[in-house]
Amino acid sequence: MKLQQNVRHWAAKRALTTPVIGGMVNDKLVDLHTRVFLEKAPEEHREARRDHLDEFFDATMDTYVAALEAGYPEAEAREITHLQANFDFFTHGWASMMEFPADELDDHYRRYESFFRDHGITIDDPLGEFRPAGGIADAPATPEALEEGEFENAVAGFADDVYVEDGEGELHRGNAPEPDDVDVSQAPGVSEDEASAD
Repeated sequence: MKLQQNVRHWAAKRALTTPVIGGMVNDKLVDLHTRVFLEKAPEEHREARRDHLDEFFDATMDTYVAALEAGYPEAEAREITHLQANFDFFTHGWASMMEFPADELDDHYRRYESFFRDHGITIDDPLGEFRPAGGIADAPATPEALEEGEFENAVAGFADDVYVEDGEGELHRGNAPEPDDVDVSQAPGVSEDEASAD
């Protein structure tokens, strides 16, 4: 999958595993992801999906930390959570929100199959053991969107590896090394300036 990676991603990684500020960063990242993906949804469906996405993305923050603890590099840990989201979008028929076409689902799943299997994650059950005990909010499915086959925001051809676009706009295959001088204050939600940034 093609991902961006800049100083804010590295700062978020550090912040999410830091007491006190971790919760603030978690909440901001949930808000950011919900907003970004709702903007890809048809306007008439956005509000019906909001609560589901908020709760879904909150659960994927635990997946992200678990993947880091399992030794995955930052980009791969984040890619795992994006795959969970795309599995969820697929099962709901939310084609316009998918980041890659449906015919690449199995390829992406297989790349992280051992992690997914260890945590009960499947395409049909994208949260697996990270699903909260009380579940998450329901949202209406639109299977007809899958049948129409319009994946207008999907980018094909990146199913074989993680591809990282750096802060200079250069695309690299594989993971980038983590900088030594990461400042957690640059993570979303830590400072007042960052609280309004996407």
